[in-house]
Order: sequence, then structure tokens, then C-alpha cells
Amino acid sequence: MTESPVTFADLALIQRIIPHRYPFLLVDKVRDIVINESCVGIKNVTVNEPQFTGHFPGMPIFPGVMIIEAMAQTSGILVGLSMDLVDKNANVFFMGVDGVKFRRKVVPGDVLELHVRALRGGGRVWKFEGRAMVEGELACEATFMAMFDVPKA
Repeated sequence: MTESPVTFADLALIQRIIPHRYPFLLVDKVRDIVINESCVGIKNVTVNEPQFTGHFPGMPIFPGVMIIEAMAQTSGILVGLSMDLVDKNANVFFMGVDGVKFRRKVVPGDVLELHVRALRGGGRVWKFEGRAMVEGELACEATFMAMFDVPKA
């Protein structure tokens, strides 16, 4: 019998793949993982997050740059699983972001779905397209590139 591929990552597995931690870990879980291809990250936006004290008082809006970062973290989890980087202390570095468009505000109480798809990958440099959705409505879209580095033992 062959082992079935991972299709879901909980918080414990996420933290074994990417180095981000609170308050900058922006992905709560990942579902619908298709190795080397795509996945959907989930970010539950809550009012008690630190960025809302200043963005904006009395009208909390999840910052657009953090939506892009959440898509990037989701793609890092996909690459970590695709390249067997669990427990390897891999680092992920942004290389570029293009075609960013914001379509709707993201506010506390929203569940942000981070749909990422690999356009190019397999080595150290990967390119993705990402769409952030809230209740089926597009909040943000972008293409981005990242480099993955595993420290030598």
C-alpha cells in the first residue's frame, strides 16, 4: 500500500515548515494541497491582532501588505511539502511581487482564503499566482517569486 500524499497542514505542521511565528505567522491551516501545484491557506482575521491598533483606529482593516505576506507564507508551505523541507529549517525570501490589485477590504471576522498556484518551480526559485478570497469574493490578487534556502548541516 502506498502512502497517500499530504492534503492538509495544521498549525503544528506549518511551524515545522516555515520559520514565521506570532505575531507574523499569518496562516492558521492549509487545505486542498496538491504537491508541486497548489493549495489554499486559511487566515482567520481577528480584532485582537496587533496591527489593528494602528490600521486604523475605529475602522480596523487588515493591511494589504499582510495579505500578500499571507499568500507568500501559504506558498512557502506548499514548497516545503513539495520539496520535503519539513524540519529542515528552510528560509524563504521574497524576490518580487507583480500585478497586485486590491478588490475589497478585509476586516476582523473575515476568513481569508489564500489560493496559491505554482507557475514555475522545482528548484530554489519558484513563481506563484495568488488570490485572496473572502466568502467567494476576490480581495487581492498578485504574482510573486520566492527563493528557498536550506542551511547546510
